[in-house]
Amino acid sequence: MEYRKDREIKTSNLILAGLGIAAVGFGGRYLTRHAKTVTQTLKKQMDASGALSKYYKGGFDAKMSKREAGLILGVSPSASKVKVKDAHKRIMLLNHPDRGGSPYLASKINEAKDYFDSNKA
Repeated sequence: MEYRKDREIKTSNLILAGLGIAAVGFGGRYLTRHAKTVTQTLKKQMDASGALSKYYKGGFDAKMSKREAGLILGVSPSASKVKVKDAHKRIMLLNHPDRGGSPYLASKINEAKDYFDSNKA
């Protein structure tokens, strides 16, 4: 009698293990078939929402313009002197060459501030 119970328990464990393996197999098959579709849909939604466009994607112009100066400092082209000064200070604290920032970016930040200063006078 005891032998029969042990055998039934082992058999039911094997059946459950087999069902678990089958479920994992079918789940993996489903994911591999639909992974491309899901990733493509997510990419389209991210591009459409502009979630990845937080930063300006493009280089610097040959000559500084009002628009470019505003983009560099993060202010509108018609910003006041106080806003320009605050933005310059904030950005230079983050990008100063003495603190590990890029000298080229620091020069562009200073050039943007100088552009606003010369055109606001």
